[in-house]
Amino acid sequence: MKLDSKYFDSIRVAPQRKREEEASKKRHPVCQWKGCGRPAPHRAPKGRGKDGEYFAFCIDHVRAYNASYNYFDGMSDSEVTDFQKDAMTGHRPTWKVGANSWAHGTREGAQGFQEAGSPGFQAQDPHGLFASRARQARDEPVEERRRPLRPIERKSLEALHLSQSASKDEIKARFKELVKRHHPDANGGDTRSEDKLREIIQAYNYLKQSGLV
Repeated sequence: MKLDSKYFDSIRVAPQRKREEEASKKRHPVCQWKGCGRPAPHRAPKGRGKDGEYFAFCIDHVRAYNASYNYFDGMSDSEVTDFQKDAMTGHRPTWKVGANSWAHGTREGAQGFQEAGSPGFQAQDPHGLFASRARQARDEPVEERRRPLRPIERKSLEALHLSQSASKDEIKARFKELVKRHHPDANGGDTRSEDKLREIIQAYNYLKQSGLV
């Protein structure tokens, strides 16, 4: 067919947008904005108290609705403030740090139980587990309960010619002994004694910072 044919103008091709709107009408409901009637592929919440319910709007009217939407409409300032505080924890109940369900009375059967530390309180220990641990902790020497030493702490003790189980008093006594032995004044200003003394002082200071002295 020639472009200048008289029949060419009689053929009307639907614009792309019109075809898309017709297809959208088949897939989506009609816009609920008064007097619109366009396809409504977008949802907008109906508001507080109607959770899970939505309006169906076209793109233009969902934008207009969102611009004027106010979830807190009808709520007082104090109610809005309380809602915002609860929203920080997902509207779940919270308690102060260190408090448990007994302190808040939410534990079933809380009545009739005594608080720890109160007069007449007696812990339930039918198998003697707590008592056994208490005796063990009481009978163990302090040195055995000391935490495992770090590599640099072990190296510092070796610099003082001490074992890993050395007590605070032993560390202090050995430090004083070595300082006197390697002091430059006692060795005629020998530089090797100065280097050794510096090593001893550094080792002792580290043990002191670590709480072992």
